[in-house]
Amino acid sequence: MKNTYNLRSIAATAISQVLDNGQSLSAVLPELQRNINDKDKSLLQEICFGVLRYLPKLEWFISQLMEKPLTGKQRTLHYLIMVGIYQLLYTRIPAHAALAETVDGAVALKRPQLKGLVNGVLRSFLRQQVQLEERNENNNSQYLHPSWLLKRLQDAYPNEWQSIVDANNQRPPMWLRVNSQYHSAKQYLELLEQVDISAQLHPSRPSAICLDEPTPVSKLPGFEDGWSTVQDASAQGCAELLQPKNNENILDLCAAPGGKTTHILELAPKANVLAVDIDEFRLKRVKENLKRLKQHATVIEGDGTKPEQWADGQLFDRILLDAPCSATGVIRRHPDIKWLRRDSDINELAQLQSKILESVWPYLKPNGTLLYATCSVLPEENSLQIQNFLAKHSDACLNDGTEAGLQILPSTTGGDGFFYARLVKQAQ
Repeated sequence: MKNTYNLRSIAATAISQVLDNGQSLSAVLPELQRNINDKDKSLLQEICFGVLRYLPKLEWFISQLMEKPLTGKQRTLHYLIMVGIYQLLYTRIPAHAALAETVDGAVALKRPQLKGLVNGVLRSFLRQQVQLEERNENNNSQYLHPSWLLKRLQDAYPNEWQSIVDANNQRPPMWLRVNSQYHSAKQYLELLEQVDISAQLHPSRPSAICLDEPTPVSKLPGFEDGWSTVQDASAQGCAELLQPKNNENILDLCAAPGGKTTHILELAPKANVLAVDIDEFRLKRVKENLKRLKQHATVIEGDGTKPEQWADGQLFDRILLDAPCSATGVIRRHPDIKWLRRDSDINELAQLQSKILESVWPYLKPNGTLLYATCSVLPEENSLQIQNFLAKHSDACLNDGTEAGLQILPSTTGGDGFFYARLVKQAQ
């Protein structure tokens, strides 16, 4: 039976909601995927993520093929043409099928009069593809990043910015965290091999395994029983550096979707964990993850800048603050970040991070540990943030032998971009 929907028009709609309405792809996609079959769900995801990954390049191609861009109510057709060019460049879909389905998308978007235009532009692209790609290599769109972010990366990392950009432009690897309550990473690797899933151990993270190919979680041994969790290798560093112990009071602040909460409880099953996040909707994911892993934590909706409203006067042995940030370290997982963030956001986020740090510090016991973490690569949110905090707090010292924390840069073979700083409160 033929599908009653046109996948390319759905992709163009999703891209429009991100670029024109400022919504994140992870918020838009679940709703649009509800009425399409499983095979098409992954194709929709591939197209949407791909178009946002290669956006400047696709824009440049369209600018060479059309005298003026489609605007206003016809803007979604502009994104439909992008969807077409993306398929021709980066997927194995035969050109005739990609062309036919994309042209039909104009009808699904209630613009049948523009079918000829869509068809004409895509056929022109096919004819001129080699020359267009050669010319594109000589302009800035090849970096696939907005100019403000490129400049910040170049300023902060004069020698590494290009490798950061390269890593950001890759498809993300799929990392697993093996639940040490059941297996070692080596034992789980053997279980994966038994079901023909090839993977590699991380050189230094004891529970991290990287799959050679992304795999549905339903195919992972014991996933429903809590044997493993999908979590990037760099994110796994948080609970490891926090070093939780049984019977301690531990606060996981900005906890959603719960990967770090559950990791804390794998390392210290008898810890008293309070997981707090401002987003009520995302807290459902925390509860789902705890349930799958058969763990218990107290889960509360709360504002990190106002702990007096939810901490109930208690002090904590350890605090994990995974601070709200620009997410510039996880662009390969969320390419829409490049187009949703603005340069002005960085200063605002740095102020919010500072406010949360200041607010929660009094709730840490003397000799307690606070691990500050972000999935950002920008110094304003990371090393400079920690330097400012240390300058203001004589009772705070860094415990990890660095001047201002540990910055991990995204790499094509390793984890995402991440920052950690382990602060210890000295007894006065």
